[in-house]
Amino acid sequence: MNILIADDHAIVRKGLVQLLREEFVNIHITEAADSTEVYQVLRDRAWDVILLDISMPGRNGVEVLKQLRAEGIRTPILMLSMHPEEQYALRVLKAGASGFLKKDAAPEELITAIHRVLAGRKYITASLAELMAEEAAQGDRGGFDALSDREMEVFLLLAAGRAVSEIATEMSLSVNTVSTYRARILEKLVLKSNADIIRYAIDHRQS
Repeated sequence: MNILIADDHAIVRKGLVQLLREEFVNIHITEAADSTEVYQVLRDRAWDVILLDISMPGRNGVEVLKQLRAEGIRTPILMLSMHPEEQYALRVLKAGASGFLKKDAAPEELITAIHRVLAGRKYITASLAELMAEEAAQGDRGGFDALSDREMEVFLLLAAGRAVSEIATEMSLSVNTVSTYRARILEKLVLKSNADIIRYAIDHRQS
């Protein structure tokens, strides 16, 4: 079995590799630290599962996911994130992910998720199923749904108290570009300042 792990934190990759080797025999694991490395190794072999971190430098995991699906790559992709389900899970499932898992999930949950997607099914937690039911009942939720993937990423960093210059460095973008994203976020969410963004994040459990 071939598994690709894409995460910019070496210690996270090491933990995942150890966990997977304990569960699966005859497994081949390749690691990638960012989107560039993902594309470099992607066509080296046929992959059974891709574990893809959402927050990576350069192109984030959501953008990579969308491009892979646009290119017709049907490999099961499990998205990993430190952020709560409320913020990214529905977004990545709509973009073609096979499942969403928080990085602080129990190891057994990751193994269960991998077995599920290997069987050709989606991995959806009970709490995520509840979110999906709520969305179906409420229709368009507005708010965060109005933000693009990049705007959502910038929103989270602003909500964490990061300065525009810090965000620019972390996302490998110019300060002007990040400032433009910030302006769009304020406009779409009808907010006026970074303090409003932090308060909005707290009120909507997105911090």
